[in-house]
Parts: sequence; structure tokens; C-alpha cells
Amino acid sequence: MRVTRRGFMGQTAAAVLAAQTLAKAQTDPAAAPKLRACVIGDGKQGVYGHSMHLAFATRDDVEVAGLADPVEETRAKAAASSKAQRTYADYREMLEKEKPDLVVVGPRWTIHHKEYLLAAAAVGAHGFMEKPVSHDLAEADDMVRAIEEKNLKWAVAYNFRASAQLAHARRMIMEEGIIGDVLEIRGRGKEDERAGGEDLIVLGTHSFDAMRYFLGNPLWCESDITVEGRAATKADVHEATEPVGPIMGDRIRAMFGFPNSIAGYFSTTKNTHGYGGRWGLDIMGSRGMVTIRINGGINIWLLRDPAWAPGGRDKVWEPLPDMPVFEEKRPEIERNAPIVSDLIAAIKENRLPKVSLQDGRDSTEMIHAVYEAYLHGGRVAFPMKDRTHPLTRPA
Repeated sequence: MRVTRRGFMGQTAAAVLAAQTLAKAQTDPAAAPKLRACVIGDGKQGVYGHSMHLAFATRDDVEVAGLADPVEETRAKAAASSKAQRTYADYREMLEKEKPDLVVVGPRWTIHHKEYLLAAAAVGAHGFMEKPVSHDLAEADDMVRAIEEKNLKWAVAYNFRASAQLAHARRMIMEEGIIGDVLEIRGRGKEDERAGGEDLIVLGTHSFDAMRYFLGNPLWCESDITVEGRAATKADVHEATEPVGPIMGDRIRAMFGFPNSIAGYFSTTKNTHGYGGRWGLDIMGSRGMVTIRINGGINIWLLRDPAWAPGGRDKVWEPLPDMPVFEEKRPEIERNAPIVSDLIAAIKENRLPKVSLQDGRDSTEMIHAVYEAYLHGGRVAFPMKDRTHPLTRPA
């Protein structure tokens, strides 16, 4: 879409107006008009991952002006639960008519994430989108460029990382040194029927985002990938069960080098017994370790033992001290609520959201680096120079 100078100024003004509305709401909530939100969904494309259509449904400062979904049945159901005032079969028509301040991109599938976001940016909308953010890294770059050119703020549904529990764990580990010097961090995928390449994308994006949250951006990556016990080749590349990009391998092991010589590991392996509850992170320190598991909620435990070995010793696992109590009554809303609140604050304060599209792009880069290192580079440095997808590029 070609944007004229007049059009660009109009879109930028819309973003500024949204920020001014937020500022007025802060000083005089009763007098401020509500922000207008629109929801983009698709009943044929993963519908609304993480219950994204409900992101603004319970906020007093936002009205859900419209919801678009080409599938009539899912459109009607999602509109009712999200309190959307109007519905559309075509998201482009909705954006043009409603001119929203905020847009939710709900489908889990990544094949249209870029076009959804570019259309929202074209009308000057800030937003919130499902992960993974894009089909490939080049698309993610285009998406980030589009919002940065207009100073728009976009957040990503990394609800695991946005939790109060993980923030507390980070503070205890990285600031208070409860496990001493951090030596390494280990992550595993869910290792269900998607174990391997699809797990790397769908769950790995959470793990990599969390690793970056604790340690900062990685410096390099190395990896090894196999299929049924043999070295994977380009002939093993295929599409995932859902359209989230090409994948390869049923066993993936990757190593990342983080600042301060801290090592990060990620593994996902097809195995006889399937998902064993191992999805999460282990953070290993000179005085002990913290384990984080995502099993129907966030479970965090501390082992005060520099050997990382409780068996046969007098050391036992214990809850992380002073862990925030978080009783979820409506998890489909409450898990997104911190991200949404921070997004609105980020617009008002003119800063990046704490869980930003830029974070989603950088986690996508870690996924690509796993394939890049195995197929093309041995050890790959960040930022990656070639932004095309390693699995679609000639060997």
C-alpha cells in the first residue's frame, strides 16, 4: 500500500490522539473518551489463540468497536463474548470504517500476521498480537519497521513471561542472587506430538523470550538436528501441522552464548511417552538452581544446593520465597491482562511495551538461528546477516 505524506501525517496524528486520550483518562477518567479497539480473527486459521478476542472485553477504558472473522459461526460467538459492537466478514472493511486506536490480531497461524499488522499500522493503530509473530524473520523485520516508522506500540501474547511470578523469579535470581552466579539456563519444549521442529516454533518462542528476559540478547548459536536418529538434511524440510512456517527435525538441540559467558540450552525430542511436563526453564547457579514449569499454571521451585542434586542429601526443593499469590478465576482474561495494561501505559508514556513486537522478532531470530547454525554456519552470530528463512534458502 502506497502511503502519501498527507496519509502518513494523518496516521501519525491518530497515534498521537490515542496517546492524548490515554493521558486524559489518567488525569480525569470520567471525562476521557474510551479507546476504540477492533479484533481480527479467522475461524479457519487458529481462531483466537490465548483467548485474544477477550483482551479488552473487561476494560472500562476501552470499547470493542468491531470484530472481523470470515467464518460466520465463530464471528458471532467471538463477538458476543468480546462485547463487540459491530461485526465484519472482512477485516480491511472493519479497519477502514472503525479507525480503531487498538487492534488485536488473534489467529494462531502466522501466514497472515504480517498483512494484518500492516493494515492496522496503515490506520495508525497500536495493538496486541498472538505468537509466533511471523512466518519468517524477514516478515518480522517488515512488521517492526512498519510500526517504528509511525511510533506505534505493539505487544505480543507472551503471557508466561508477563506473569508476576516470573518477574519475581527474575528479581530474586538476577538482582538478589538467591542462587549465586548464574552459570547456565536450560529450556525444553513441550515434546508432545509436535516435538522437534514445530515445538521449536510454537513453544520455543516462549522459552527464548524468557531466556532473553533473564539474560539479555544472545551473542551466538550452535545446534544439532536429527530425524529418526540420523543427521537431518534439506530433504527433511516440511510444513508444520499448522501454517507457522517450514520445520525440520524430530530432535533438536541448540546452545546459545549469552553475555557474561552464560550458556543457554534448548532441547525438544520426540519420545515414546510424549509430553512429560518438562516444558519450562531450569536456571543453574553457583549456589543452587531454580526450576520453572508451565503445567496448568506457573510452578517455580528453588533448590539451595550448589551440586544441583537433592537425592541422598539434606537439600530439598522449596517454593521460591515471597512468591506472589495469583489465584486465576478467569485465566483466559487474566493471563493477558498484564500485557494489555502495560501496552496502554506504553502508549501513554511513549515507550516500548515490556512484551513487545520487537521481543517477538528477536525470539523468532533465535528460532531461525537454530536452523541457520545447523545448515549454513556452524556457529552463527547475532544479529543474523541473512534474514531469509534458512529452510527455504539453497544449501
